[in-house]
Amino acid sequence: MEDAGGVLGDIRVLDLADEKGLYCTKLLADLGAEVIKIEKPGGDPTRFIGPFYHDQRDPQKSLYWFQFNTNKRSITLNLMTPEGKEILKKLVKTADVLVETYPPGYLEDEGLGYRALKEINPGLILASITPFGQTGPYRGYQATDLVAQAMGGIMYLAGFPDDPPNRLYGSQAYHMASVQAMCGIQTALYVRDRGENGQQVDVSMQEAVAIAQESAMQTFDLRGEIRQRTGYSGLVPAHPGMGTFACKDGYVNIFMFTGQWLELLEWMGSEGMAGDLKEKHPDVLEKLNDYFAIFGLSMDPEAYGRFLKEQYPPFDEHLRAFLKSHTKEELYNGAQQRRLQLSMVSTIEDLLENPQLKALGYFVEVEHAELGDILTYPGAPYHLSETPWRIRRRAPLIGEDNEEVYGKELGFSKTEILDLKQKGII
Repeated sequence: MEDAGGVLGDIRVLDLADEKGLYCTKLLADLGAEVIKIEKPGGDPTRFIGPFYHDQRDPQKSLYWFQFNTNKRSITLNLMTPEGKEILKKLVKTADVLVETYPPGYLEDEGLGYRALKEINPGLILASITPFGQTGPYRGYQATDLVAQAMGGIMYLAGFPDDPPNRLYGSQAYHMASVQAMCGIQTALYVRDRGENGQQVDVSMQEAVAIAQESAMQTFDLRGEIRQRTGYSGLVPAHPGMGTFACKDGYVNIFMFTGQWLELLEWMGSEGMAGDLKEKHPDVLEKLNDYFAIFGLSMDPEAYGRFLKEQYPPFDEHLRAFLKSHTKEELYNGAQQRRLQLSMVSTIEDLLENPQLKALGYFVEVEHAELGDILTYPGAPYHLSETPWRIRRRAPLIGEDNEEVYGKELGFSKTEILDLKQKGII
């Protein structure tokens, strides 16, 4: 196996994962590991997840597939056949890691469980990503990303107080499980390098999501209180002037600390947009500062309620008008000059044009010769000075590396490879 030059350049990974583990194996591949994606003949089901390149519904043109399979190689193999299982065992002999997402007990029933595979290769690390883990009363339950978000508790905290729980955008439970699996694999590799054997890494999506609730569990444990949805209001519900607001070309997010309200009013006044706040409501900003000295946690609720009803609305009206008169970039730059906590809510277009991301070289152009095109990809999530993260090749075509793996590495002749293909084994 050729060393790819990354921090994991001497590691070979067999990828038997669906959506729950694709990001895990991508992270390994982008760090230099040789990842062999094992697809069923005809292509992996995730190739049919859109959107598609130029809306051409084709398993070879899925942008989802492109994103999560950079740097991987592809072979086709039917693990439902006896011959396919024997070929997998041959591949296991030279593998360091195998990532799988089958239901608990499935591989054992097929004679491919961890006990069987470690007899072939004692150093093998088997990472199993499932909805609820290998043991326990829920081990046999199935789950999508939505179910895992719900069962992990994070959905309960997402959304507005009056709304039902919300699903987070994207396949967050899948990604959380993938990140935890990648951490477990790295740890197991470190232990193996100290002279130990391989081991099984058991990742539960529910557990991976449950640890993302920040202090919600501790709040219940110590105070007996269930954290509630607060929308975008931050630490305490109903923070005046805090949250997401419309501007001329999108949205900005504001979070003010003590002493900043007066500076914001001065900014509005310098452009003639503070109205008569100082004349009719001279103490509005001072009271805001007082109330938020410690984020309002010790304020008098009754007095605060009167303030919100009687005195805050005029300021809020002028603030919203001020924000809508500016672009998000104007507001961001102006806030930076005044040391105010205001940020742009970036769209995808904004990210592609963001000067900071450009300076970091975040976006990467990847050639797709078969498309006659170069596509832009999200880049490195971190930077290693000596063994950098990098995309070496685009996601593979279906069975693109069959001849290389089956012929040159496993020693099958061209006639044998053709025979395996005609029998539906590869």
